[in-house]
Amino acid sequence: MFCKTNLGKDLCFRINFCYHSIQQAQPIIMSKTFSKIRNAIELFRSIDFDQLSTISQKVNLPKLMENFSKLDDKQLKGMMKMLDPNKVKKELPAIDGDFYDMSHKLSPEHREIQLRVRAFMEKEVKPLVNHYWLRDEFPHELIPKFQKLGICGVTYEGYGCPGMPFLMEGIIAMEMARIDASIATFFGVQSGLSMGSIYMCGSEEQKQKWLPQMQKFEKIGAFGLTEPEVGSGAAGGLTVTCKRTPEGWILNGQKKWIGNATFADVIIIWARDLDDGEVKGFIVEKDNPGYAVEKIKGKMALRIVQNGLITLKDCVVTEENRLQNAHTFKDTAKVLQMTRAGVAWMATGCARGAYESALDYTRKREQFGKPIASFQMIQGHLVEMLSNLTAMQTMVFRLSEMQDEGVLKDEHASLAKVFCTLRTRDIVSRAREVLGGNGILLEYDVARFVADAEAIYSYEGTKEINSLIVGRSITGFSAFV
Repeated sequence: MFCKTNLGKDLCFRINFCYHSIQQAQPIIMSKTFSKIRNAIELFRSIDFDQLSTISQKVNLPKLMENFSKLDDKQLKGMMKMLDPNKVKKELPAIDGDFYDMSHKLSPEHREIQLRVRAFMEKEVKPLVNHYWLRDEFPHELIPKFQKLGICGVTYEGYGCPGMPFLMEGIIAMEMARIDASIATFFGVQSGLSMGSIYMCGSEEQKQKWLPQMQKFEKIGAFGLTEPEVGSGAAGGLTVTCKRTPEGWILNGQKKWIGNATFADVIIIWARDLDDGEVKGFIVEKDNPGYAVEKIKGKMALRIVQNGLITLKDCVVTEENRLQNAHTFKDTAKVLQMTRAGVAWMATGCARGAYESALDYTRKREQFGKPIASFQMIQGHLVEMLSNLTAMQTMVFRLSEMQDEGVLKDEHASLAKVFCTLRTRDIVSRAREVLGGNGILLEYDVARFVADAEAIYSYEGTKEINSLIVGRSITGFSAFV
């Protein structure tokens, strides 16, 4: 302190001597001066001149004092609060993308399942997804853990399936995509498209044979509809053909972008009958000599999903493995309608994951001495993201309610798919923006959400095709060519 240095002792002695001399000579006239000198002495006593000397070597003290003197009381108070090492850390609100608390509408049982899936994704999946995403590989060690969840075949009655409402299928898809859209896609193909094809279009014998095994993940399924030259035009004519012969059905052609194909045990193949021109469905087993699959490499989205190019060359399938209740493309469309709502939920989950990651980042990242979440422009981005996310959540919630009520139509699912995937692209873009340069680093997760949103935007019906479905519904005119 002041008296610890020789300079301080000498200066203190001289000031005290002058002070007492003046005080004896002119006690009334100099009263204000005495007060100032007394305050100065007290100030000198509180100053550590060694520290002051050290600081003067780092900054321009006169300039610093000049700038501090220009601050008003509010600015000074804020500066002192910021410099106070003992200040209490501000308690921030919980990060929760469900701003309108839609989950409160779930029953306690269903809410418990939602939280169980969330815990599974955060504990088992999140720590490893970036590793596998970067390497374009699938984490097969997760499959036994999925089995323990016991939620596969979410909405189906019997065959070991949970028999839950469609709303819960959507909630589960959202919770999975909130952590990783690739894992949500894997589950959607297994539980929705492949099991759903058998559940809706298979005979009772086929259901009994395959669904219990698939529900337990003892058999992995895939769904083969898209072809190298046929995507949006699947309803207009598939190039993969089937023909009935005494030996069985002969399938020829190729399927592309088939999720899970590289390690699936059973693959649902949709083919055009050469005799009547109608689309029929088949259960093709992986060890069929006429079946071959090649992994699609070089993807920039959903890299954990193992998409395959399937080649069917004189692939013989017995009548026993033809889906007995799939006679036309309308039957295929029923499966697609059932699962399209799940894609809208998946987009919502991807958006929620990006928003929550961005919010968490902005509250921790500091610039100019404070968290960037306290800046107006950052808060503007966050509110835009939350607004779109909340609109998406309310839309898909009602969509699933309509599905549970039995009033869902193609146009309802298509509108949700269009809107939610568009808004997801906007949300992940804003999330990327608020992260700055870190937004392109995989370790912050947002870069993965940005990439995966592009795949969700396109699959199970492009924006254009789904827009035409809705347009036909509201105008009464078909714009399909």
